[in-house]
Amino acid sequence: MADSDVKMPISHFGAEFMTSPVPGKDRIGGKGYHLSVMSELGLPVPPGFTVETELCRRYHVEGKLPPELSEQLSWALTDLGKRCGRSFWSEERPLLVSVRSGSVSSMPGMLETILNIGLNEKTVEGLAADAGNPRFAWDSYRRLVASFGSTVYKIPRARFEEVYTAEKRRMGAVLDREVDADGYREVVQRLLAVFESATGKPFPQDPQVQLIEAVEAVLKSWTGARAIEYRKLHEIPESDGTAVTVQAMVFGNHGYASGTGVAFTRNPSTGDRGLYVDFLVNAQGEDIVSGGVDPDSGDELMRSLPSIHQQLLEFGRILENHFGDMQDMEFTVEEGKLYLLQTRVGKRTPLAAVRIALDLAEEGIIDRKTALDRLRHISARSVRQPRLEIPPDAQPLVTGEVASLGSLSGRLAVSSEGARKLKRQGEPVILVRPETRTEDLEGIISADGIVTARGGRTSHAAVVARHLGKACITGCSRLEIDEAGQMVRAGGRALAEGEWISMDGRSGGVYPGRFESRHEEEDPVVEEARKWARDLGYGDHPLLETAGER
Repeated sequence: MADSDVKMPISHFGAEFMTSPVPGKDRIGGKGYHLSVMSELGLPVPPGFTVETELCRRYHVEGKLPPELSEQLSWALTDLGKRCGRSFWSEERPLLVSVRSGSVSSMPGMLETILNIGLNEKTVEGLAADAGNPRFAWDSYRRLVASFGSTVYKIPRARFEEVYTAEKRRMGAVLDREVDADGYREVVQRLLAVFESATGKPFPQDPQVQLIEAVEAVLKSWTGARAIEYRKLHEIPESDGTAVTVQAMVFGNHGYASGTGVAFTRNPSTGDRGLYVDFLVNAQGEDIVSGGVDPDSGDELMRSLPSIHQQLLEFGRILENHFGDMQDMEFTVEEGKLYLLQTRVGKRTPLAAVRIALDLAEEGIIDRKTALDRLRHISARSVRQPRLEIPPDAQPLVTGEVASLGSLSGRLAVSSEGARKLKRQGEPVILVRPETRTEDLEGIISADGIVTARGGRTSHAAVVARHLGKACITGCSRLEIDEAGQMVRAGGRALAEGEWISMDGRSGGVYPGRFESRHEEEDPVVEEARKWARDLGYGDHPLLETAGER
């Protein structure tokens, strides 16, 4: 049988139809694997299917999609539609899907995701009638056109954002929630015109064409610049490839009993117990992980949707016990119902890693040997945090949310290129950006600290900064970044690229100028870990090195 006749293996998940046993991560990637495991655990996961990593490897060898893939996807979508009581090709009760990447190793934000696949000029009307909410339907279509155009056809996202912003201004709307159904209908028409102007052809109205092009965009992203840089940094083999997960949509933008969020089961900066949540009401997942919007905290979720907060606590405990580690969960609330869209082992700072490992052992989830083995890459030196000697009368330019611990002074950079140039001069660098986008990965790697005007603590790029041990402060809303002029403005002051600024990882303050720093006293949790290492005979553990106990 020729290679072209070999069908791509597809794995299904969801309570009604599961591939059993669940294939390994090497076949269905981390996302597909975790969705399947959560389904097996009885947690609320929207159903879907995963095309295995073999498709990615074959695509990058042959340079094209297998000819039989379209028919295979059609069969899988027919089964998925039956499970959801919808049809991918229906104009009255359309099934909409997301197309998501899923590499073997976690690569947050480095690969592509496209939501709302299946919407067109007819299905948007069907969705509006079926949901009884035209505003929601046209908002979803607006999101698809912009996401599809920028992801699949590489039209600069700014072109779509400029049109949307101009339309909001014309309507007298400042916030998205102030745009009504007719407003979104007009926005969509203008975005469709942008798409056709940029590509020379109309936006694809055939859902199957949308799906195939979205799948190919996900596969192409495996060899995109930021994915290559991330793999190089974390020594992830190119041969791993990415799986492609197609999942029934659930909608966080359905109204004010809906929303989207990211929840860590423990604080990834400090390791403290308790949910660490960013949440946005009446929004979709791309809003929160992209870093373009300032989310609410878990306190707001607890007040507005207490039952959802309680379920997240419960589901987090289930997942921690199953996987034996702190989890990073992505979720959507649709009309008061919680759905889990992802879980993975959460990225954390060195200090958080020590505290979490010891707490998990004390709670009986792992044993002490496992806890210490997890800390093999962490030294006591990396855990100790610097502290700036800030004069009592010093006033910050801006303050924000501490997304990753760390305090430092550094040269101001307003672009990734600026961060790379300043870093080559051998001095610390603080990268200041409007939002934490993954396109800035090279700048994040070059910088010692990251400050953003928008975005939350759980955006993909904030997660990357935390994992790399970079200090990060997000959501400094009064900060204006002028990349063309290579300066920032705040509090009546202007600072040019290359000037010294300082960030305080305790208060979230960003200051002009340079301050001396000293290391804080060692956290008691490190000495406790060191004691465990001695008791278990770990004479060569890196946590012992700075104590002179090799």
